[in-house]
Amino acid sequence: MAVLKAALPDIRPLPAVVLCLLALMAITACGDGPWNRPYPAKDAGSNVLYSSFSTRPNHLDPAQSYSSNEVTFTGQIYEPPLQYHYLKRPYSLTPLSAVRVPEPYYLDAAGNRLPADADAQDIALSVYEIEIQPGIHYQPHPAFARDAGGRLRYHSLTADDLSAIYALGDFEHSGTRELVAADYVYQIKRLAHPRLHSPIFGLMSDYILELKDYAEVLKKAWEETARGHDEGVYLDLTHYPLAGAEVIDRYRYRITINGKYPQLLYWLAMPFFAPVPPEADRFYSQPGMKQRNITLDWYPVGTGPYMLTVNNPNRRMVLERNPNFHGETYPTQGMPGDAGKGLLNDAGKPVPFIDKVVFSLEKEDIPYWNKFLQGYYDASGISSDSFDQAVSIGAGGEVSLTDEMEAQGIRLTTTVSTSIYYTGFNWLDPVVGGNSETARKLRQAIAIAVDFEEYISIFLNGRGIPAQGMLPPGIFGHRSGDAGVNTLVYDITPEGPRRKPVSEAQRLLAQAGYPEGRDIKTGKPLVLYFDTTATGPDDKARLDWLRKQFARLNIQLVIRGTDYNRFQEKMLKGTAQIYQWGWNADYPDPENFMFLLYGPNSKVGHNGENASNYQNPEYDRLFEKMKNMENTPERQQLIDDMVAIARHDSPWLWGFHPKQFSLNHAWYMNSKPNLMANNTLKYRRINPALRKTMQSDWNRPVRWPLLLVAVTLLLVVIPAIIGHRRRQRQPAWTRHS
Repeated sequence: MAVLKAALPDIRPLPAVVLCLLALMAITACGDGPWNRPYPAKDAGSNVLYSSFSTRPNHLDPAQSYSSNEVTFTGQIYEPPLQYHYLKRPYSLTPLSAVRVPEPYYLDAAGNRLPADADAQDIALSVYEIEIQPGIHYQPHPAFARDAGGRLRYHSLTADDLSAIYALGDFEHSGTRELVAADYVYQIKRLAHPRLHSPIFGLMSDYILELKDYAEVLKKAWEETARGHDEGVYLDLTHYPLAGAEVIDRYRYRITINGKYPQLLYWLAMPFFAPVPPEADRFYSQPGMKQRNITLDWYPVGTGPYMLTVNNPNRRMVLERNPNFHGETYPTQGMPGDAGKGLLNDAGKPVPFIDKVVFSLEKEDIPYWNKFLQGYYDASGISSDSFDQAVSIGAGGEVSLTDEMEAQGIRLTTTVSTSIYYTGFNWLDPVVGGNSETARKLRQAIAIAVDFEEYISIFLNGRGIPAQGMLPPGIFGHRSGDAGVNTLVYDITPEGPRRKPVSEAQRLLAQAGYPEGRDIKTGKPLVLYFDTTATGPDDKARLDWLRKQFARLNIQLVIRGTDYNRFQEKMLKGTAQIYQWGWNADYPDPENFMFLLYGPNSKVGHNGENASNYQNPEYDRLFEKMKNMENTPERQQLIDDMVAIARHDSPWLWGFHPKQFSLNHAWYMNSKPNLMANNTLKYRRINPALRKTMQSDWNRPVRWPLLLVAVTLLLVVIPAIIGHRRRQRQPAWTRHS
């Protein structure tokens, strides 16, 4: 044994530095792929779209889901009867699961049919009969699974059955069935379910026939059914008829509306009116499901192009192609210029183009932006922190990408939002409100002096356009070009509208009785009050800017900051004088903006959305005539007249319409912003091979510093190791002498 041991080399644990050297050498020997890839390497060339979310969706149940972070998912899963045309503007409706866009017929109070052009005041009921396409099937789901005897397999689950179930994917079997008209009726009934608290129930109960009474019926039935039970209660709505939503036959159903309400068609393009199968509702209502987050709020069931396969809101959510999707094709028509942008290259091809969409949780802008620049996100918005890196603004206000972005093949897409931010005058205020000529000229003077072009440039990085009225582009009734200019505030020039000079505002101010900003009767300076909740340090610059705008007329603006509840109280009581507000369209109809100045919709007394409490009998008369009309030249003329009245009275400083900026990589196709549609993922297409190539080019590992470190360490460490080993082999007496 002694001879054998002496013959072997001296084997001892290698120093840690040698292990580090070996690790460095292993790293430098790795393949050519990026080291910073945040996704599995096997998916690098896959047909997968990568996106993100910043806040978890609270509701994926279509009766409850409303916020933008929720419809990002529900819009791809559920299919209401209608949808918005992806490319056409102004926004227009097209069939989705329906065969056609329904045209209502009208009944009077006696039930007699009225002509299509009947006056709205004669219409007691509007009836919409909707026919859906046959052959549409739901995504695979355990709620539809049946056993050999044809019975629903998972509708009588026991505690033992659920002992090994932690997620929907743990159910072994799944099934499907055909979509039928009764599924749409079932969902409309769910809007009145006392457990769900649908955000649109209040509105719809005013229109859908007997829906308000139906809610009371369901409330009583629910209380009786749920008595003594904390969970696992199912109320079968098929046993409770609703007069306003009825099945005609397998593929047709009827919605009956009180009076005339043509805007119902826009609601039929939202997930609120998507089908929900009773089987799913019953499946999710079983005891033990809620504790496992196996609910419709967590795992939606739809007929759309995608289905939710991963729901981990603390990390990622995944949509995958629905294998049962019935098929749809990319639009064949668009707007002028769409073909030149490549937006019609896929015309007539079946959608969806993308197999899977991975949404990763990103709470901070900077990490998201860096991953986008590395090619790991396919599209991105532009935060204020990264704006200068992405976009340059020319002397004339034109927007273009920076050279860095151009070099990466990134494309910029912009669109004007269907929203408005405005500064309002309280019509009930004795100084700035009311119909007097002096108050009107005061408001007109301020409208000229407050330079929203400057505001957009300073605070929005040019991401907005000054509003000429209440209607943004893309909404029927909006006038573009010279026809749309508010000539009370702007002069029309060959270069475009130009804000009138301050001297014109000063002239109007003098006519209002405040020459040089002083009350002509008392000689006292004019002091106005701005009520706001914006009181933080980030708001100071904006408030200082607003003060300076009023100071151009020698008007003293006093900022009255308060908390949100106190501000709301002031608005409800009409004690605020000047305020700022905003509105985002629920649907692309002019009624959804013009009702903001409708007298009976005032904040004071009615708690409506007319925050200025504006009153003009002629405006109200025209609104009542316009609101339920089809989009015809006659309606356009009424809108023009209403806009002219509102401009003259100036209850608002019209403010601005924000612009949305988005960036798309070269491999990301068919991207056209559609601010009304929420089901547009099916139209998007990517080139995975190009993405993989560019990701590799942009994230190529730089190895030479590691090699240099490795060589340097070897030159330093190897002599030390040799010396150490030599000393270890010396006789003990030599080492200690």
